[in-house]
Amino acid sequence: MKKRWFPLAQSLLVGLWLAILFGGCATSQKRSAAGTHHHSFIDYWPPPKNNRQLCLAVKDNIDIKGVVTSAGSEYVDRTSPPAAHDAECLAIARQRNVRIIGKTNLSEFAVAPSGLNDYFGTPINPYDKPWHHVIPGGSSSGSAVAVANGIADVAFGTDTAGSVRVPAACCGIVGLKTTFGLVSLKGVVPIEPKHLDTVGPMGRDIAHVVLGMDLLEKGFASRYKTAVKAKPTGRQIKIGRLYLSGTDPQLDQAIDNALAQAGFQVVPLDKEFELKWDQAKKDGNVLAAAGAWMSERQYRSKWGVRARTKAAILLGRLVYPFKYRAGLRRLAEWQHTLHRVFERVDLIAVPTLQVVPPRIPAIGKIALLETRVLNLQNTVAVNFAGNPALAVPVPVKHEHFPVTSLQLVGPRFSEAELLNAGRLIEAQTSGPVNWLSQVATRFAKAHPDSRFRQTRRSVQLPESPAIFNVPLKSNVLP
Repeated sequence: MKKRWFPLAQSLLVGLWLAILFGGCATSQKRSAAGTHHHSFIDYWPPPKNNRQLCLAVKDNIDIKGVVTSAGSEYVDRTSPPAAHDAECLAIARQRNVRIIGKTNLSEFAVAPSGLNDYFGTPINPYDKPWHHVIPGGSSSGSAVAVANGIADVAFGTDTAGSVRVPAACCGIVGLKTTFGLVSLKGVVPIEPKHLDTVGPMGRDIAHVVLGMDLLEKGFASRYKTAVKAKPTGRQIKIGRLYLSGTDPQLDQAIDNALAQAGFQVVPLDKEFELKWDQAKKDGNVLAAAGAWMSERQYRSKWGVRARTKAAILLGRLVYPFKYRAGLRRLAEWQHTLHRVFERVDLIAVPTLQVVPPRIPAIGKIALLETRVLNLQNTVAVNFAGNPALAVPVPVKHEHFPVTSLQLVGPRFSEAELLNAGRLIEAQTSGPVNWLSQVATRFAKAHPDSRFRQTRRSVQLPESPAIFNVPLKSNVLP
């Protein structure tokens, strides 16, 4: 009976979901976040002029004491009291007196991969053109845009199915998804905290992501230094290259060029592994959808919660009884598969997205956009396993975009090794960082009141070795 009922129920709910999504206003902005730039922030606290502290932006599903944690939702913003405590992931930043400059925008309840937000306004992708508006990527869209525009040195995001790496890919910055369980989730609005949710850093380059990671894990700077010393060149690192059906050939070529320029040993992974990756992607999406139902179902009938968000929650209600436990039964097998691959290679390389970031469509077509982005991201299989992954910008020859994103996946707790490999890629492909600097320069001219660094200054975090005297780069690199 259940088997006969499930296809019918699925069809009915998917139809309902699409109807709700199509019926909603796609990009109408009910209110703009005060004091923000390009809708990057929900709350923004400008640093003083000539500030020399590291400036950290925090996604607004992470608690900051005394501030309402809106999770990108009008309803929560209007009805919730300020947080009584900081989230535990902010403890090191507080100890080191890092300046927190604001809480960044996101998709409502962090459930949409596009990064759109109807109420607070959608963060504007730095690659936007007047005739070509593209998604910022979600759900950590505000964090990515704040970093890309030079307002924040480092931003914290959360990643359940790709929510750090997808906006990093869309905005041309670096994003790190951490090993599941490495960073505390206490004080973070959950989606699927039992298996998928993580907190991770975002920065304009590898050096700043290292600084961000050193704020999330005490002693990480020393771990990174050790990884650099152990494998200072690409010749010492073996990369398993995963090719996925449906990827734009231009992006595959860009990934291959970046790996070759960095000097890695590259070996192709077989079709059997691709099939297992695809199944893990399906299972990870099921867990994420079911998690949205389990964590956010109390909002499914609340006024002020957007119709698209309610539809996503209802979709989770459907998949939970039919697919959630089946996905969990395949979890150990997928983790074992990855373990066997990492006995042969150090890291896996795959495009973060299968295409360049898609355009924001006209009102009424957002349903197709969200579904399309969900299918185009190559990220959730990593969350399903619990492994860490790094999104790094690399140059691409494309009509609308100068960069795409290479995703490196590593064994559990290999964040330092991933960033070391990212350092080698970045050293050979500096184009994305230079282009992003031009974007930030244009942003500063358009917004002279914004926090914008015109001179080179060094920032040293306490207890960090000298190798991490990372200059806060001017927005025109030498």
